[in-house]
Amino acid sequence: MTEEEGRAAVVEAARAWLGTPYHHLGDIRGVGVDCAMLLVRVYVDLGLIEPFDPRPYSPDWMLHNGEERYLTLLLARSREIPRASVGPGDFILFRFGRCFSHGGIVTKTDPLTMVHAFMPARRVIEDEPERSELGIRLQTAKFASYWG
Repeated sequence: MTEEEGRAAVVEAARAWLGTPYHHLGDIRGVGVDCAMLLVRVYVDLGLIEPFDPRPYSPDWMLHNGEERYLTLLLARSREIPRASVGPGDFILFRFGRCFSHGGIVTKTDPLTMVHAFMPARRVIEDEPERSELGIRLQTAKFASYWG
């Protein structure tokens, strides 16, 4: 699979989760998923990364712990990139509490659009972070890519 095909496959797979209810620790499309497991399921199910399971984790661990667990797990399987280099299928991570603890998959770059399991929406959605409550967090967001 070429990089272009891989990116398109990731976007298509992420969009297949749209409408799935938000459920902490969930990983079943149509039943329930959280933001971390959405990223895991999309990339593992496409065979792009080796299977792994980051669970368990508390729904509020980011409020009490500064350990960059989410970021570390992600960067072990990708590389950090500047926002100017982001493309469809790349990752976006937001800081909540004391560490990076919310993520999504970029689906478009102009305007920046992402698929993510968002607890306030109670489901997987596709939206533009700049036009949502994530907008204020975009300045400190990190981006990462599976592709070299």
